[in-house]
Amino acid sequence: MSSTSTTHDRDWGFLDDRDTRGTEQAGSRPARARRTEEPPPFWRAPFSAHYYREVGYVLTGLPVAIAGFTVAVVLFSFGAGTFVTVLGLPVLAGLTVVARGFGRLERSRARGMLGLDVSGPEPVRRSRPGTWGAITARLADAAGWKGVLHQVVMFPWAVFSFAMTLVFLLVGWTMALYPLYHWVFPTFTSWRGYRLFDYTDGKGVEHVYFVEGAGQIAAVSVAGIVIVFLTAQLVRGLTNVNRAAIQGLCGR
Repeated sequence: MSSTSTTHDRDWGFLDDRDTRGTEQAGSRPARARRTEEPPPFWRAPFSAHYYREVGYVLTGLPVAIAGFTVAVVLFSFGAGTFVTVLGLPVLAGLTVVARGFGRLERSRARGMLGLDVSGPEPVRRSRPGTWGAITARLADAAGWKGVLHQVVMFPWAVFSFAMTLVFLLVGWTMALYPLYHWVFPTFTSWRGYRLFDYTDGKGVEHVYFVEGAGQIAAVSVAGIVIVFLTAQLVRGLTNVNRAAIQGLCGR
């Protein structure tokens, strides 16, 4: 009976006092956060698999952040609004459970895409049996509330990172590869090249500037290559913030 109950509690992330003493005596603590893959040097970064995994982490992070933020706000608002009733407590307890789930997802994404292995938090310590013992243990779960904080705080950062990465990625490669598709403009349009700007001054004179000469085309391409290399460093800096947040709020 005791063995079955213990197994069931572990499946749901619980750890009673006997399990805690046994774990501490065994000394089997997970390792601290560590990098499983070193970032490539500057000159190789834009062409490395490591970089594109970081880009994938940022781009896929936005829908995950939207889901986490929405769930956190809805459950917290409903739980806080019904806190004076019996219903509010299990809702807030459920919020910490969901937050731990999102934290587990972020640690998995960080391990696969950011090359960072983060140990998960300790299981919830339940001192009293029964349903209310589980609810009160969840309400006192510091790791669960840190997970909620991660979902809320990192949502605007996910939006910012997504926008910056996508814009710089598209602009950099579009400019760098301009010599390959310059011919499209004079062949299929009335433009002599990419129209950089077009305006009419106060005297009614129209000013149009096309990128068409060999020197201009080369300059645009070189500027694009520079942006491509800088984008790799930008993405690394953005994801370093995510690494720090996962270690501080989703890990041990």
